[in-house]
Amino acid sequence: MNLLVALILSSSILLISCSNENAEVSQEDDINIEEVSKNTDKVKDKQEEEKKEEKKENIPKRSQQITEFPWDENEDFKNAQEENNTNVLIAGFTTVSDGLTQEEHDNINLAASTISGTIVNPGEVFSQNETAGPYTEEKGYKEGDGYVGGEIVKDFGGGVCNVATTLYNTSIASDLDIVERHNHSMPVSYVPYGQDAAVAYGYKDFKFKNNTEHPILIWSELIDNRLYMGFYGKEAAPEITWEHETLSETKTTTEYQTNADLSEGEENVLVEGMDGKVVNSVLKIKYENGEEEIKELGESSYNPMINLVERSE
Repeated sequence: MNLLVALILSSSILLISCSNENAEVSQEDDINIEEVSKNTDKVKDKQEEEKKEEKKENIPKRSQQITEFPWDENEDFKNAQEENNTNVLIAGFTTVSDGLTQEEHDNINLAASTISGTIVNPGEVFSQNETAGPYTEEKGYKEGDGYVGGEIVKDFGGGVCNVATTLYNTSIASDLDIVERHNHSMPVSYVPYGQDAAVAYGYKDFKFKNNTEHPILIWSELIDNRLYMGFYGKEAAPEITWEHETLSETKTTTEYQTNADLSEGEENVLVEGMDGKVVNSVLKIKYENGEEEIKELGESSYNPMINLVERSE
């Protein structure tokens, strides 16, 4: 009898011991799973940070032709491509502008978003004014800086020339026919001389013609101070290079305004001046088959933009 009790007690101790060991192993497994989970989260976080850094590195610092866009994975954009059979990037451009006012930013955003998604059929002429204008308060445009008579003035729609300039450069890069284009009366800082386009509803427009055999989809988006634009169709454009020859140059001058709030000797630059120029622009076009073509765009004439500085006396 005592032997039987001893055996039972021994078996119970063994079972309890095994149970405790299993419990300890289970706890260790839970801890290991938590550690693996934490490590996985850290890896994911690191990958996300690396992606953000890569995107930062890909952000254009100057106006230029580009092939990657913020909407590449956007569903609305993909649907528009599929619906219109415009799956190939013809060409793209981004205009980078420093010193935009909030009003100019809003005007550019309104015009660009109005144009985005437009289809230009073969043989059709696109007009910025007809698509995005008129640039009135009723349509949502605000007062921004514009060039009138060689001076910088406040006008509704100020900033929409930035859109015209981006359209112009994208059209040129796409090897399309330019129907109407006007340069500014004074130079702009966001593109080289000869590569800008000015619009004023009713008498200055930017127009291009779809001289391809397929529809063109326009897509555009303003992010911070960068306006992205892409034209999409059936085949990519040839390699196109701008060349500008300066025919004459007029140096800028400086004008001063008095500001009694400034300390003695203190100066504040209100407008960064630029020299006036007359430039002749030429395109060098190189086709896939090796053939080359020279296209004359003509002259662009700019008055100098004065340096405007305020000082105490």
